[in-house]
Amino acid sequence: MTFLKALVLVGLGAASVAAQSPLYGQCGGIGWSGATTCVSGSVCTYSNPYYSQCLPGTASSTTSTKPTTTSSGAPSSTPTVAKLQFAGINIAGFDFGCGTDGTCNLSQTAPPLSQYGATDGAGQMQHFVNDDGFNIFRLPVAWQFLINNQNTAGSTLDSGNFAKYDSLVQACLATGAHCIIDIHNYARFNGAIVGQGGPANSVLATLWGNIAAKYASQSNVVFGVMNEPHDIPNISTWATTVQAAVTAIRQAGATSQIILLPGNDYTSAQQFVSDGSGPALLGVKNPDGTTTNLIFDVHKYLDSDNSGTHTDCVTNNIQSAWEPLATWLRQNGRQALNSETGGGNVQDCVTNLCQQIAYQAQNSDVFLGYIGWSAGAFATSEVPTHNGNTWQDTLLVSSCLSPNSGSQSGSTGQ
Repeated sequence: MTFLKALVLVGLGAASVAAQSPLYGQCGGIGWSGATTCVSGSVCTYSNPYYSQCLPGTASSTTSTKPTTTSSGAPSSTPTVAKLQFAGINIAGFDFGCGTDGTCNLSQTAPPLSQYGATDGAGQMQHFVNDDGFNIFRLPVAWQFLINNQNTAGSTLDSGNFAKYDSLVQACLATGAHCIIDIHNYARFNGAIVGQGGPANSVLATLWGNIAAKYASQSNVVFGVMNEPHDIPNISTWATTVQAAVTAIRQAGATSQIILLPGNDYTSAQQFVSDGSGPALLGVKNPDGTTTNLIFDVHKYLDSDNSGTHTDCVTNNIQSAWEPLATWLRQNGRQALNSETGGGNVQDCVTNLCQQIAYQAQNSDVFLGYIGWSAGAFATSEVPTHNGNTWQDTLLVSSCLSPNSGSQSGSTGQ
């Protein structure tokens, strides 16, 4: 009815405009049923078989067209598109036993290193860098593990446990990649929210100051303040907690490294603005008053409930999450990193994840990159199979997550 009324009121020309995709909107790709023309001032640009996007520019026609192909079906020429700064994988294990209530059973910790009788996380990272082109790894760890205390929140690093975790950090740094230290406690310690009924802000801040002092000279270390805060009563109060951690990290001598700022709702990219996280975290600053290298930390899975627990993927998240967030980030001159994403090793996840990555690459001015969940001590997911000197990647890694797959540039597609 709305479309018919538009025809009556303003004519066919207006209806044609209404059917066009907006600037930075999707305009083509396998399975796409929406508009294939772009608003004035933008042109439908091919990224890969699954995704084309309206980018600034002009052309004689803005209708989406697939590049000419060779007899093998591959594009005869690859369009020039921006590349993401980071692409990586989570290396899990030091976070095992932790629940979303911030409790962590240290008996379930599984250091993802062969010297501790577990998975060869160091070998995985070398493979991911050398064979796949990844350049960042996220290294989740329990707060309780770092202080070797399951019952009482503290700030003093346990020398033995921290040495084990540092072994993973050093193995990561040895690859030349960036390495994210991620406290995986959901803004809590044993059920109580930091700064809102739980440990005081100063406890978390001092912990981060102690960690940052260890890596102050390591430019490739990234500090992930907290994994997936959720059900935070007061987001402004939470921003004060994040500010305390940022100040402590900078004052410990880590003055220039990236710090990831997490919001509410499990750091959902879709809710980042609407739940108040983005607006509140805009106020977090470096001690000198700048926001240099203060990057928003967001997550987004592709399954039915955004949990990452289902094999199938049902969305590429572009219209619901990434387009609105990209607009907001540009308006505020800020950037974000998708530090958890992924799906099952099935074709619908290949299709949707390739589309998501292509969109982020097309918008690399505001999105720094993505990090898949997960390898390390996981039994499945993105863990490569190791046979002698050979590593075999899973379908999702080889098809989409790997920078060498062409998911960013559209040079290949599954």
